[in-house]
Amino acid sequence: MGNNAFKRIEAGALIMGLSFTVLFGAGAAAAQDTPTCAPAPPPIRSLSIQSRYEGSDASRATLNKEAQTKTEASLKPLDDFLRDLAAGLETMLKSTADQRPDQADCLMRQLAVWAEADALSDLGTQTTQLTIGARLAGLAIITTQAALYATDEQGLETVRAWLSRRVNEQMQFWEKAPKGAASGNLRAWASLAAAATAELSNDIVMRSWAIWSTTYVLCSANPDGSLPQEMTRGKFALHYQLYALAPLVTSILLLEQQGAPIADQCDNALKRAVHFALSDLTNGAQTEAITGQMQSFFDGTAELGKYHLAWLEAYLVLTSDPLAEDFAAPLRPLSFSKLGGNQTLIWGQ
Repeated sequence: MGNNAFKRIEAGALIMGLSFTVLFGAGAAAAQDTPTCAPAPPPIRSLSIQSRYEGSDASRATLNKEAQTKTEASLKPLDDFLRDLAAGLETMLKSTADQRPDQADCLMRQLAVWAEADALSDLGTQTTQLTIGARLAGLAIITTQAALYATDEQGLETVRAWLSRRVNEQMQFWEKAPKGAASGNLRAWASLAAAATAELSNDIVMRSWAIWSTTYVLCSANPDGSLPQEMTRGKFALHYQLYALAPLVTSILLLEQQGAPIADQCDNALKRAVHFALSDLTNGAQTEAITGQMQSFFDGTAELGKYHLAWLEAYLVLTSDPLAEDFAAPLRPLSFSKLGGNQTLIWGQ
């Protein structure tokens, strides 16, 4: 792991840890000492965003800064809610057994406010439909974790029904989605939302769709492990390989826990895709050879964050892999709100 990208992570790890303590440590402790439950933010029923990439760039590798700013502003209330829920789940998982039911019920009440308002039911653009899966995935994973301890059965049923509606809409959308996107990371995120929601609802059709969609993206992997749709993304290709692995790995683990093992499909495509990404984090040379462009992690335009590798925890539950463990060990705890938050806690590492 002696590479520039990871030196930046390791150098910032202590600072990040201290920042977490300052920003969240006191709040987490207070949450354990008080029965109060913060109100949920106002539900978002309608959401409409445009692509953050230049329309003239078919590879979607050139950012439009103005569009990116607008998109991030539109998504911020939803993403902030997801991060708050993930922080609440982390507090719950760090708490004693007797404290967890109250904290789980708090999470369920917050989610139920959005469910009762039928939040995210009006998605105004194709771009919104393409990108909502990752947020639904995080919401569904947090709900499944809270459901293990929640006593609020009515709230859980309300949230379960809401997530099922949103995921069923995604299932319909993806059957007519643009050809390129249909085999890439965005479909994989929608598949993760389906896998997590199927666990909540025991929906056989939804689970079958998650199996099919996850396998469809996974089995597109090239012999070297690169994912062809992500390799069309120019200097962002390695970034998107990592971004696709997050839902692929987590879906595969959730589906295996639901009795549908697919990790070994297509000549161990998952392991090939993981090893391609991890082995290229030294200098991005493999991806650069495919794309013809230096990758964003190495050209000074982007930094590799711990969240890019949060999926390693789920992967290490699936398989013992020394390479993956070598990457994960010095970076723990690993967290990503779109995967439900603290993966090290969720997956018991």
